[in-house]
Amino acid sequence: MKRDFHAPGRSAVYATGGMAATSMPIATLTALEVLKSGGNALDAAIAAVAVLGVVEPQSTGIGGDCFCLYAPAGASKPIALNGSGRAPAAATPEALRARQVSTLVNTSPHVVTVPGAISAWEKLNKTHGRKPLGELLQPAIRCAEEGFPVHPRVALDWGEAAGKLRGNAASARRFLANGEAPKAGHVFRQPELGKTLRAIAERGARAFYEGEIAADMVATLRALGGLHTEEDFARGQHLAEFVEPISIDWRGMTVFQCPPNGSGMHVLQILGILGGFATPEQGPLSAERYHRHIEAARLVYRDRDAFLADPSQVDVPVAKLTDPAYLAALRGLIRDDGAMKLLPPAGTADLAKHKDTVYLCVVDAEGNACSFINSLFESFGSGILAEKSGVMLHNRGFGFRLQEGHVNCIAPNKRPMHTIIPGMVMQGGQCLMPYGVMGGHFQPMGQTLFLTNHFEFGLDVQEAIDLPRLFPSPSKGVVEVERGIPSAVLDRLTRLGHEVALIERPHGGGQAILMDRKRGVLVGGSDPRKDGCALGY
Repeated sequence: MKRDFHAPGRSAVYATGGMAATSMPIATLTALEVLKSGGNALDAAIAAVAVLGVVEPQSTGIGGDCFCLYAPAGASKPIALNGSGRAPAAATPEALRARQVSTLVNTSPHVVTVPGAISAWEKLNKTHGRKPLGELLQPAIRCAEEGFPVHPRVALDWGEAAGKLRGNAASARRFLANGEAPKAGHVFRQPELGKTLRAIAERGARAFYEGEIAADMVATLRALGGLHTEEDFARGQHLAEFVEPISIDWRGMTVFQCPPNGSGMHVLQILGILGGFATPEQGPLSAERYHRHIEAARLVYRDRDAFLADPSQVDVPVAKLTDPAYLAALRGLIRDDGAMKLLPPAGTADLAKHKDTVYLCVVDAEGNACSFINSLFESFGSGILAEKSGVMLHNRGFGFRLQEGHVNCIAPNKRPMHTIIPGMVMQGGQCLMPYGVMGGHFQPMGQTLFLTNHFEFGLDVQEAIDLPRLFPSPSKGVVEVERGIPSAVLDRLTRLGHEVALIERPHGGGQAILMDRKRGVLVGGSDPRKDGCALGY
């Protein structure tokens, strides 16, 4: 498929040295500067994500969590790191009910878990980095202290989150001007965050999890009724951990994901279901292709809501849910002539029993590849700002429930169900592509749309990111579609039994870097749904 140069769009980026793809140009440039000054792909990723936490504050920051897949040159599989935080030690359904909390609200202190990002950055840097963490944080410090212009997509998201920010006095003071979100081009400064980043640069993760910064976060949360203690934060310094990646063989390649509590296994499930079908002759922008993808996702998100949780506290049957026989049975439920009216119970294939984030990737000249995702979850997370330290706190604990016996029932030191998932494709024992698609609950759907666009339908990396997306929302019960899908396709989907609805904001945003080893070339793409770009040298 050749690009129509009469139509709006962008080409994939080609390079032979190093490459980075992020959701903001300044972060991509930062990554390249680190590479060109002797840092490796992981160093570049950490520097870039720190910048993103300043210049894309609605999506990410040091008050959030992260996951990473890192493939050192020559490694036959990636290293996986879980940098997600845990609930306070006092967090129980009983304790919350005693505070008259009957349901979890996305702006409540009770959905704030101890942020894991800084623990993860330090662990990755000490284990696999070349440059000191303090040096890598300098670009982010400059952006925070000197200010940086708000970009168009950031401005759009900021405006939509203004109501949330007004609900917190500190957030309203620091992130709104006269009660309104800044517009594109406004130079936004965060001196308190700059000071906090300087402390981390000088003293490492301990500066964040102990002392005055931690005390500020705890005091902010407790003033709102939170159960957090400074001991909870002190324990958070070491919460990031290396874990064993999970994978599936698909179309002659191996697709790797981080294991639960992240939702990467659902990428593997969707690929396993779709991999048994012949490629639809009608192409990637067809009702036939979208219908199968919708049906596979409906089955997989049903399993997610029943099983995905913290494996240190509950049994998550990853092996069963990704078993080829189970996925083949699910595939057998999908019919090309109509949508399933009913789904079987989670974990079964028997119909008779029915009843906000940033992603980036970097590859260096040596072939080290990093797939990195860092998030506050929803736009501006909880909307709760620890004002003295400038830390916007995420709301990852919104993945918890108060329902006793549910796999995601809140519990002391438990990790919530997580949506953020870095991806990596390997072939022949070598990394082929770090990639990811951000967008909250959309991510397994987004990743599998991208992978099949590229590897099955033959779109290049940029075209595979650009192609219009849709998502069968588990919470809304409708298929949310972007405006670029032709009306004839939507009409066909409706006649197949899907209820479709146009969405205002597009689904997610993605980046990818293909390592074309045969030609010695890197090929990068970055999502036009965001403000960023891919660059190489």
